[in-house]
Amino acid sequence: MTPERQEITLVVDGVEVKAPEGAMLVDAAKGGDVEIPVFCYEPKLGQPVGACRMCLVEVEGIPKLQTACSTPVRDGMVVYTATDRVKEAQEAVVEFLLVNHPLDCPVCDKGGECPLQDISMGWGPGRSRMTDPKRHFQKPIPLSPLVKIDRERCILCYRCVRFSQEVAEDEQLQLLERGAATYVGTFDDRPYIAPFHGNIIELCPVGALTSEAYRFRARPWDIEDAGSICTLCPSQCNVKFTVRDERVQRVLARDNHEVDDGWLCDKGRFGFQMIAAEDRITEPMIRSGGELRPFSWEEALDAAADGLRTAGKATAAVAGGATSNEEGYLAQRIMRAALGSPHVESRGGEALSHHRAVALSRPELAAKVSDIDEADAVLVLGADLLHQMPILDLRVRKAIRRHGLRVGIATDRPTSLDGGADETARYEPGGAGEFLSALAGELSGSSRTDGEEGGDAERIAGVVRPGKTVILWGERLGPLAELIAVAEAAQAKLIEVPEAANARGLREVGFAPGFGPGLREANAGMDAAGIRHALAEGELSAALLLNVNPVRDFPGGPAWNEALNKARFVVAFSMFDDESTKHANIVFPAESHAEKDGTVTHPDGRVQRMRPNVPHRDRTRPNWLVLVELAARLGDETGIDSPREALEAVTEAVPFYAGVTHEEIAGHGVRWQEREAASAFPEVPAAGESTPSVGAAGSNGGLRLGTYRDLWSGETTERNPALRFLAPKQLVELAPTDAERLGLARGDEVDVRSNGTSIRARVAIRERMRPGAAFLIEGTAEQNATALAGADVVEISKAGGTK
Repeated sequence: MTPERQEITLVVDGVEVKAPEGAMLVDAAKGGDVEIPVFCYEPKLGQPVGACRMCLVEVEGIPKLQTACSTPVRDGMVVYTATDRVKEAQEAVVEFLLVNHPLDCPVCDKGGECPLQDISMGWGPGRSRMTDPKRHFQKPIPLSPLVKIDRERCILCYRCVRFSQEVAEDEQLQLLERGAATYVGTFDDRPYIAPFHGNIIELCPVGALTSEAYRFRARPWDIEDAGSICTLCPSQCNVKFTVRDERVQRVLARDNHEVDDGWLCDKGRFGFQMIAAEDRITEPMIRSGGELRPFSWEEALDAAADGLRTAGKATAAVAGGATSNEEGYLAQRIMRAALGSPHVESRGGEALSHHRAVALSRPELAAKVSDIDEADAVLVLGADLLHQMPILDLRVRKAIRRHGLRVGIATDRPTSLDGGADETARYEPGGAGEFLSALAGELSGSSRTDGEEGGDAERIAGVVRPGKTVILWGERLGPLAELIAVAEAAQAKLIEVPEAANARGLREVGFAPGFGPGLREANAGMDAAGIRHALAEGELSAALLLNVNPVRDFPGGPAWNEALNKARFVVAFSMFDDESTKHANIVFPAESHAEKDGTVTHPDGRVQRMRPNVPHRDRTRPNWLVLVELAARLGDETGIDSPREALEAVTEAVPFYAGVTHEEIAGHGVRWQEREAASAFPEVPAAGESTPSVGAAGSNGGLRLGTYRDLWSGETTERNPALRFLAPKQLVELAPTDAERLGLARGDEVDVRSNGTSIRARVAIRERMRPGAAFLIEGTAEQNATALAGADVVEISKAGGTK
């Protein structure tokens, strides 16, 4: 644990300033309303390097000028930031930086929001003595398909290189050559492609690094920035949308230490172009003559209400992760109160029982994201953070780097964090239950498990520090009774790594088949697989799809296609015409995350507010309003007329959200576990009949099938031109021994078969794979692994050949 620092007093330019002991002088000076100019300093990057020398100050008792960014304060220190010596040094640094810097401010994308411009005006000499030619490079050079670099603008502050080497740890960026010839680049000029590399654009204090998607599209004086939340993945990063002419032009990070540490993944940073896509659905449509045709809102709402009323209890609703708390609450209210149906689900896989949902959500078990910084150990169970919740990947790396965090990883396939972990363990796909039982036994000392699972569990248990451990668990773990036993034995706190962005919020507002708002018991409904089967068999006749495409994203995609095709009536909220809307009778235009006004709940329990940054496209309406009007037509008058009233309805229905307001949420959100209302959390109900954990099936000569969601698989990548090059082609991951046994080499094209269904894929050999398993990617545009859902074992042969 990081010890609490004492407060000390120093004097800056004659003003007494109080600051934490050990704080850097450049930060402490701000307490006295004194700004010290910096270029290379950025606290998010870690320890300062003092590379640019812009922050030189005079410290009483020290003969030489000191860099304020790397000088920790001490009690009684006396500092001068505006003496003649300091001014002379600062002017010299600015003059030196401008020796080779081109004077292209009028055409530079950074012009108007450039620290170099500001510092040159505030601390520079005002004129240059230099008349020699400046150095020149080819410009601009594509550093990656997303980032361009103007090397002659670079002031060698080292920020981008430090991010690559010390934060993302991809180590692709370097300072090449020496002396006056030094420049930023990659080995052999290879493209810099990494999940977080867009952050270097924001870190750059000049216009050397620019976004390909934003370059030459706006100037600072004709844009507006406003904050919101990114819901493209469960990280729920805080963002600022840059808007010009009512269109989003770029996305910037909005620092929130408790959520994202001020970083964004490239999916969140560049996934905005789809908001203004020409093929967006922007008006209500009704299927007429076999085609979807535009209709008025009144006609579409009337038709939707008539169809749902006719189906009544035989209706099911499925929601995706982009659904807000307010939308989820209103949709489940329509289902339960207006239609009398309990069939609401937001998970593609196995539903959580009421007992386990409450047990896992207990306030005393809930860790917050920043707890990772202070923990002594982290266990990552059944999750690949880079692909599922990318910002947590950076958070864990930071804690390892800065505080020596111990990390244990137990998953069914290799993860991005394996190289930095103290211990790793692999279990077979579907074998998490056996592993977690062994781990709980090791931690509690109640039992020992022989064999490979027991040895792996013993190693992972050795990482745990009782009372100082955070467990990051993936939604796909499945056997959650064992997870609770592990958490209790380790005296650890939990953070879920869900599949959907607002998975926790949707559960807590009642969009789940086994419980209602506030996790209170309700009539049991069907899970996703049950809904799919019931639609196909005619037991259910109607479906309401809310920001979800189950045909592409849920297990059993082809079966969902058949089920929706057989459904008599389908209502869909969607931004685009996709595989699921092709079966819809009514389609309502869905809002993007830049247009929505509502709340979402972070996996650690932090309620955050999404704010509209651009107006709705064409005839698009707020989705909460559409649901309110639909409920009214079905006989349920909600009395809700605004986003504020919609949140009030949610907080009235969810006791542990009671009293939460937009003002309390403010810019950084509020964790409900830290409020007095958390005392209203329900008691853990008695456990029903326990479902035995499913172990790995025998292979019968084949390979055990596992699937995973790649960060770049899905519509977001394909709907944004800047990201399309990242869309993955189907791969089958194999251990080297399995590849050798099957006579396969890296890159071979193969058929992966099970129960008459075949997927075409390329072979990828993974050194850290457990033999006996094969992994495919879910959500790809073609050869989607969801087609093999339910298969235990697959057989693999070269494409066009026989087994």
